[in-house]
Amino acid sequence: MRVSRVLSWVLTAFVAGSALLGAAEALAATGLPHEWQLGFQTPASPVKERIESLHNWLLVLITLITLFVMTLLGIVIVKFNARAHPVPSRTTHNTLIEIIWTVVPVMILVVMAVPSFRLLYYLDRAPNADMTIKVTGHQWYWSYNYPDQENLGFDSYLVADKDLKQGQPRLLTVDNELVLPAATTVRVLVTSTDVMHSWLVPSLGVQMYAVPGRTNETWVRVNEPGVYYGQCNQICGVNHGFMPITVRALSKADFEKWVGDAKKKFAAKDGDAAVRVASGQ
Repeated sequence: MRVSRVLSWVLTAFVAGSALLGAAEALAATGLPHEWQLGFQTPASPVKERIESLHNWLLVLITLITLFVMTLLGIVIVKFNARAHPVPSRTTHNTLIEIIWTVVPVMILVVMAVPSFRLLYYLDRAPNADMTIKVTGHQWYWSYNYPDQENLGFDSYLVADKDLKQGQPRLLTVDNELVLPAATTVRVLVTSTDVMHSWLVPSLGVQMYAVPGRTNETWVRVNEPGVYYGQCNQICGVNHGFMPITVRALSKADFEKWVGDAKKKFAAKDGDAAVRVASGQ
């Protein structure tokens, strides 16, 4: 009787765990973090895939180094404590060991530097981008412009809790999403009008500072259609925590349709500056 009860508990826990794992995978597919998450969000761009690959490789390397150092410490503790080694050695130098513990760490750092610099150059900029967008940070919202689409532009504000619809994540939902075509290399120009901000979308592996008076460049290529979320991660003032980013990737055909609709939706009307077709901004 007791055994069957234990088996029943185990089976229930397994089913519940499987359900939670499925829910977590569904959330990951939307570009959202989830509770009890380990590691990065599911990569949704080539840049994020390379970042995660380098991270995983370095994690193995530092784990091996940590285990090696712990092993040496264990040997010292067991073999050279006062009880096991009452008469301590008076050796002060060992030229070979000193050379080894100087050269080996330098070699490890060189091995780490090569893929790190390769990744830095890869994510720096896109020389042959298919399109360009401009991101401007304000206290406390974002503005997006599409120079290739007749300079279409609009502002993107946080949706208040009371206005959220079913399934929309709190503090991450915006009124006007940044819409991009999937499988397209997009040059991203980032700047600010007031203080420093930071445009961060974790699942896309993109993070760039928005600096007043300066335009920084990065790029993104979304692998699949979907919705991906981010936030400003530069402390930029009292409402810093209320500058979410929502990126919606569409198929190229759907993106072209959206552009046509957006030009009508965001056309300037009666001096409305909140949503507009930007002129040179």
